[in-house]
Amino acid sequence: MFLTKKHLSRRTVLKGAGVAISLPLLDAMIPAGTALAKTAAAIQPRLGFVYIPHGAVEKFWVPKGTGKDFEFSRILKPLEEVRDYVTVITNIRNKAGERQNPPHGITEQAWLTCQDPQMKPWGPGAGTSIDQIAAKQIGQDTPLASLELCGEPGGAISYRGPNQALPLEGNPRKVFYGMFGPGDSNADRIARLQATDSLLDYAMEAVQSLNRQLGAADRALVGDYLQSVREVEGRVSKLMAKAESLGNLPDAPVGTPDDFTELVDVQFEMMALAFQTGQTRVASMRMIKEASMRTFPSIQVDEAFHPLSHHGEDPAKQDKLARVQTYQVERFARFAKRLASIKEGDGNLLDNTIILYGSNLGNSDLHNCTQLPVVLLGKGGKLKGNQHISAPKDTPLANVLLTIAQRANVNIEKFGDATGTFSEA
Repeated sequence: MFLTKKHLSRRTVLKGAGVAISLPLLDAMIPAGTALAKTAAAIQPRLGFVYIPHGAVEKFWVPKGTGKDFEFSRILKPLEEVRDYVTVITNIRNKAGERQNPPHGITEQAWLTCQDPQMKPWGPGAGTSIDQIAAKQIGQDTPLASLELCGEPGGAISYRGPNQALPLEGNPRKVFYGMFGPGDSNADRIARLQATDSLLDYAMEAVQSLNRQLGAADRALVGDYLQSVREVEGRVSKLMAKAESLGNLPDAPVGTPDDFTELVDVQFEMMALAFQTGQTRVASMRMIKEASMRTFPSIQVDEAFHPLSHHGEDPAKQDKLARVQTYQVERFARFAKRLASIKEGDGNLLDNTIILYGSNLGNSDLHNCTQLPVVLLGKGGKLKGNQHISAPKDTPLANVLLTIAQRANVNIEKFGDATGTFSEA
């Protein structure tokens, strides 16, 4: 640790010509001889939500065995490399999403609210999604109270109140500029990027000045972090250049179809950087929207996602659907390994994070909301990890949401139709 009676503020940023780059937690932000937990730099749990559409094929999703001796299922297999951070919970139901007229009409909205928007509210706060309840409490002292991202435009999963949706941002360039270039106009930032190739070039003098105050370990940490930012910036530029080459087509995807994997990975990287630098403690990511017509030729699935989700118990269609669902978990597992690689305090970012990965449909062919796919990632809030919890049949999804909110230090006693929390998690 870099020992000094003076220490950097947790809010230290690198500034230069309209650029403000937040820093990760450094040893120099912790006063000498002081326990991290007793400082202003104490690590607060991050809370994330990752949504997938169309549920999961149950026979390929549910693990074999319970507790720590469970065996990863076909779809969940990509997460085995971060097993110690994975908690699978089965037998979860969300009754609020079961209205079938129209199909998919409230599927996304009911996921984090646990309420049918047409039903009479249960009381104060009803209709507000759990991420926004958290943002109001643990997101008020960060630059962004919450961050909402997506891989496909349209729809919403976050709600400030009944039917008050927060838009999802699917343009990584806007996300990047929002995080790292808050000074001048967007047009000016674009011009600077085109002229210099990198917004980081404007902050290099500040980097050099900072490095003179840091020990070797912190200098290496800052160097690795800034290299990650530069790499993301380059990926965003390439991705958006391809998107712009498509012209202003209605509902055109961001980037060509072959770039969808890159887009999702970049959006996850934005979430990682936002968590790492304290830009926000609450973030959500909807990979693909409900009723999506996307195809996945890279994994030999040329049928549109939504029609394929109505598999009619056809084994061949279920196999293809499982391929898509495994692909989604692969993207999430890549994100998980990225978080685990980021040093923070005495551990890594995944030690201080709680992320819910799941869907508000179980069997997509039936549009039911039972046996929902639910995975918790991370050890924030003292989650144990490395276990499969087989809950009693039809345990409310609200129990899961209430559990992770409380573990993230959100002061909340009731939510939706919750009947309790998971003490064993």
